[in-house]
Amino acid sequence: MDIYEILKKRRSVRSYKSEPIEEEKLKRILNAALSAPSAANRQPIYFLVIKDEKIKHQFKNAYNAPWFYTAPIIICVCSIPEKGWKRNDGKNYADIDATIAMDHLILAATAEGLATCWVAAFKASIVKSILNLPPGIEPVALTPLGYPLDIPEPTHRKSLEEIVQTI
Repeated sequence: MDIYEILKKRRSVRSYKSEPIEEEKLKRILNAALSAPSAANRQPIYFLVIKDEKIKHQFKNAYNAPWFYTAPIIICVCSIPEKGWKRNDGKNYADIDATIAMDHLILAATAEGLATCWVAAFKASIVKSILNLPPGIEPVALTPLGYPLDIPEPTHRKSLEEIVQTI
C-alpha cells in the first residue's frame, strides 16, 4: 500500500475488536512515530502505551465515550515543552512536534490494518493524574489502537479551492 492509499484509507474508527495487537506491529507503528520530523530535531515527545484494563477504564473520568475503551490499547502522546524548539517570537513547537508524531503513528497503524481515532477532547489534568505524569510532560492527544469492528464511510473534506491560495 502506498502513502496515498494509506491517506485515503485512514478513518476515525469508533468500534474495535478485542483481538490483541501483535508486538511486531506495535513496534513498527511506534518506530514510525519516532521517524516524524520535529523542529530542530529536538524530539520533545513521549508516548505511553496503555494496555492495563484498570488504567484504561480510569480514563472514563477524562473522556467518557464507551467505544474508547473497547480497543486493546490506548496511546497517549505527550509533549515536553521545555525541550521544544522556540521560534524567535517565543512560539514553542513541542505540541506541534507531538501532533506530527501522532499523525505518523496513525498512518502507520492504518498501513498495518489497524484503526485509530484522534481524541483531544479530554480533561488533561485527569489524564496527568491517571498516568502519573511528572511536571513538564503534557498530554496532547489520545487514540485507541486496535483492529476495526466497523469502518465508517469517508467524511466530507473541503475542496482545494477552499483551503489553498497560490500567490
